[in-house]
Amino acid sequence: MDEHGRPRYMISVAAEIVGMHPQTLRIYEQKGLLRPKRTAGNTRLYSDEDVARLRLIQQLTTEIGLNLAGVERVLHLEDELNRMRRRLDRMEREMYETIEQVHRQYRRDLVVYRPPQPPARRT
Repeated sequence: MDEHGRPRYMISVAAEIVGMHPQTLRIYEQKGLLRPKRTAGNTRLYSDEDVARLRLIQQLTTEIGLNLAGVERVLHLEDELNRMRRRLDRMEREMYETIEQVHRQYRRDLVVYRPPQPPARRT
């Protein structure tokens, strides 16, 4: 897991960072808009990615005026787009690796080219 995905903020801290009430974060989790990690004691821990998602939710609801159903749809599409980007990146890497393998297999022997001779004329 990268640094941005590492859970680090308790609910009160995450709520303060984005300027929301902790209950709002609980509602978002209940509606499936957010999935914070949990400690062994079941305490919610939010990552930087979670905080960025909360900011996006906030932007979609306050600036654009979407309701939570609209936010859910946008987040679903964003998640799908990110999955597709990762898949495309992986496929591009695999393609370039395959091309490199093919290039390494080329035979590099020199072959003398002799153009074909016209057939001999009969007289």
